[in-house]
Amino acid sequence: MLATAPDNALAPRALYQDVAERLRKQIFDRVLEPGSWIDEQRLALEFGISRTPMREALKVLAAEGLVTMKVRRGAYVTEMSATDVEQIYHLLALLESDAAGEVARKASAAQLSGLRLLHDRLEQAVNQRETYFDLNEQFHMQLLAIDANRWRMQIVADLRKVMKLNRHHSLFKQGRLFESLAEHRHLMLALEARDPSTATRMMRAHFDNGLEAAAD
Repeated sequence: MLATAPDNALAPRALYQDVAERLRKQIFDRVLEPGSWIDEQRLALEFGISRTPMREALKVLAAEGLVTMKVRRGAYVTEMSATDVEQIYHLLALLESDAAGEVARKASAAQLSGLRLLHDRLEQAVNQRETYFDLNEQFHMQLLAIDANRWRMQIVADLRKVMKLNRHHSLFKQGRLFESLAEHRHLMLALEARDPSTATRMMRAHFDNGLEAAAD
């Protein structure tokens, strides 16, 4: 079957995972819009694969919350309601504020230096929204990596994937990048001061302000 696939066909190794990653990128890039039905047959033809790895890939994305499956109807890209956004922000605030306190308490000097380098890159990218968006996520995930709670990191990674479906992400709001950067500055100072309570409070405020901006 794959021997006759077109030149842009995906590699047969872990094929459904490669397909899932390609679909995930199309969702994040808004090639596949939230609420839109996924044409499995068309995409399978476009990717040069059979329907089986396509369906397996959709199951992966459904488990992540990016896709919603309907019996006998197929799958569509998940849409985020205002309640969804509020609930996810609430969970991220709880998980990441606690992680910030742990990092302030136990991070090594080298680990904090790595976070400082990421923060400095954020400072330089404040006028470049997409770059800032990517660096912001790197900063948060690096903080979680330092915390080294793999269960927390897995949950947050999944929640952050779903948040990318939000059409009204707080960082898209006028002026929010500068506010976000100021919050990161206070957080970074608390981390470097080894002040767990302030680091926890700063991270919680960061998410509270983000939710307020997203709701406007």
